[in-house]
This record gives sequence, structure tokens and C-alpha cells, in this order.
Amino acid sequence: MGASFVAAGIFLGALGFDVPRAYATILFTSFRTPNGFVQTLLKFIPLLLLALSFTVPLAAWKFNIGGEGQLLAGAIGSAAVGILLSGLPAFLLLPLGIMTGTLSGAVWAALPAWLLYRFGINEILTTVLMNFISFGLLDYVTTEVWRDPAAGHPTSIPIGAGAHLPLLISSPPLHAGIVVAIGVAIAIYFFISRTTAGYELLATGANPRASLIHGIAVRRISLLALILGGALAGLAGAIEVAGVHHRLIEGMQSNYLLLGILIGLIARGNILAVPFVAFSIAVLEVGARALQRTMMVPLEMVFIIEGLILVFVLLSDVVRRR
Repeated sequence: MGASFVAAGIFLGALGFDVPRAYATILFTSFRTPNGFVQTLLKFIPLLLLALSFTVPLAAWKFNIGGEGQLLAGAIGSAAVGILLSGLPAFLLLPLGIMTGTLSGAVWAALPAWLLYRFGINEILTTVLMNFISFGLLDYVTTEVWRDPAAGHPTSIPIGAGAHLPLLISSPPLHAGIVVAIGVAIAIYFFISRTTAGYELLATGANPRASLIHGIAVRRISLLALILGGALAGLAGAIEVAGVHHRLIEGMQSNYLLLGILIGLIARGNILAVPFVAFSIAVLEVGARALQRTMMVPLEMVFIIEGLILVFVLLSDVVRRR
């Protein structure tokens, strides 16, 4: 990571920017003010869940590249409950919306998982294609089904107030999704490291042939790993609707998919490392936007830094093997 920052500093210096000031802005914006720290935590929530949605199937050596579509499916499912059942009391509406969003993400991943299980179709291809279907579905919902006529961008009408996540802090606002995300991350860690099913998942990824010989249902484990990844991404979408936007917005998935994959690869599939890497990337994202506002540095510079981080991580693996 340090090498990537050095390389990015060379780019910034060549463009005529103050490199030390740029580094200070990137690294410390998240910690200078309460608002900066809360914005970092709000970025951290979907990044953590999307990273887990990639990392959990990766433990079984399956590649879930459909986190973007699964997040949107979760967001649509959660918003549908929040809009159609807005009259329900909060103690029913909120958990129902969160559970529906999580289940929607799982269902969205279940089709590629079934195609892999039944016909052996590569999950990378099918999960990517499902992303494009989700884009069209979100566009249809926000422009035809629940269109907000007052919005100038494809946006749905708001969900009911009872479907909003409660705030832990009101100023700046931080919703309870941070507790849910961290709790889920802890549960996933114990599932992978302390349960028989988690051991079978790891064994399947490490050596599927040996696992099959020793009685592990390798194909079923692969299917369940992809569905669990979809559920995690769907939960991220439900939290974004219930805690941040309170409606559907075209483009709400941001670049969470690519960053989630990046986090999973930097963590090298280590579930315990994922939250720490996710928080570091959230700090980088918030700092980069502050860099754009204060120093007029193109936002694309952060993409360069993130790409360089991944390149150097992959190169370190090559060096270690040699």
C-alpha cells in the first residue's frame, strides 16, 4: 500500500499539486471532524458487506462478481416493502424490509448458483450478466412503477418512516446500520472459523477433489456460498435504502462492487482482515472527495491509487512465490 502511495505521489507532483498536503487530506479528513468520521462509517457499511459478499464465496473458490446487482435487488426488495406496507408500525416494517432486502439479494444470486450447480455454467459470467438485468429493473421501478415526479433523476417515492433505520447519532446523522454490519461480520467470522459448515466451505476451496472424496457435498457447498454472498450484498442494499437514501435512486450502487472485490483481494480472502481493509478504503474514498473539493484534484486519482494498491498486492504475491 505504501508503494502505491509513493507512485500516486509521483503522479500528483508531476501534475503540479502539493503532494504532502494531498496526502494529509486523503489520510486525515476522516478524523478531523465528526462529520468526516461519520461519512467514513457510512461508506464503510456497504464496503464491508460487499467485500464479504465477494470473500465468502471466494473461500469456496467461487467468484461472486454480481454484488452490484444483488445490492440493487436488495434495495428494490426493501423499498417495495417500505412503500407498499408503509402503514405498518416500525417494529414490524423495519425488520420486514431488512429481511426482504437480504432475501432478495440471496434470490438474485441463487440463479447463477443454480446454473453452476445444474449445468456447470461459470459463475463469473452469470453473476456479471445479472448485474445488467438489475440496472434495467432499477430503471423501470424508478421511472415507471414508483416514480417520484418531483425528482429530476430516476428516483422512487420515499419509503414509509417506519422503515427507516434508527439513528445512533443525530448530528451528524449515523444510523444503526453500522451495528448490523459489524454484527454480521462477526457472525460470518465465527461461521467460517468455528462451524462444521464453515470448515467444509474452506476445505472445498482448498481442495475440492479431496473434499469430495471425504464426503463433502462440494457442489452444494459452492451453491450455498454464492447464495450467502448474495444475501450479504442484498443486506447492504436494504441498509442503503433504510438508512441513507430512504428511496431508490438510479446509481445508488456507486462503485461498491469494484471496491468490495478490491478489499477482498487485498485481504487475501481473510475474513478477519476484511473489516480493517474496508475501513482503510472508506478513509481513502472520503479523503479523495475532500481532495477534489479543496485542491481540485481529479477524483480519478483515487481510482489510480486503488488500482496501484491492487497491482502491488498482486506483485507481492509473485515476489513471495519466487
